[in-house]
Amino acid sequence: MSVITAYCRLTEDVCAVNGEVKLRRNVALEDSWFKQIYRHFDFSYPKFYKMDKLSQAGFLASELLRKINPGIMGYGDDEIALLFANRSSSAETDQRFKDSYTSNSAPSPSTFVYTLPNIVIGEIAIRNKWYGENMFAVLPKFAPDFYKNYAQILTSSDSKAVLCGWLEVTAGNTDVFLFTVEEKEGGTEFSEENLFRLLETAATH
Repeated sequence: MSVITAYCRLTEDVCAVNGEVKLRRNVALEDSWFKQIYRHFDFSYPKFYKMDKLSQAGFLASELLRKINPGIMGYGDDEIALLFANRSSSAETDQRFKDSYTSNSAPSPSTFVYTLPNIVIGEIAIRNKWYGENMFAVLPKFAPDFYKNYAQILTSSDSKAVLCGWLEVTAGNTDVFLFTVEEKEGGTEFSEENLFRLLETAATH
């Protein structure tokens, strides 16, 4: 049976794991919201500071899921699939890359690296040595049926677990929802209704 074994929600000012608020943004601090999360949980991964916002969001949420669900690391390196989507692709980074022409009269190679949305998948895969199937889709809105149908295909082949995520991160919006799907007993039934419920519940805290 496919079940949701853990989930993480990041909004503009709340970091929640399995429906429990773990941290609220402190607007008095100079640090960005993502840096506040990184430092609060004492993560140690220097490459984080070089990532764009989309990759930082995916990294943080996946690290928090590992903390709450360490069993996910028990699978083989090719048994975990990554299935992500968003609405704006890498638009925020694309704009910063475009601006680098204007401000510096030259493109920024360090920014150019992140002008594809699926780079976040690469960052998470490298961090965890997960080399299974992966997919990043650009969709008009969060679509539970996309995750349900595609994850079903993945778990019916060689994938034992799927890390799924909606990663919409722009200059004025943080809408992140990552969750793990596994074939096991216990957990929350992996259904479209439950995905909507968990998404909305986590966002209201």
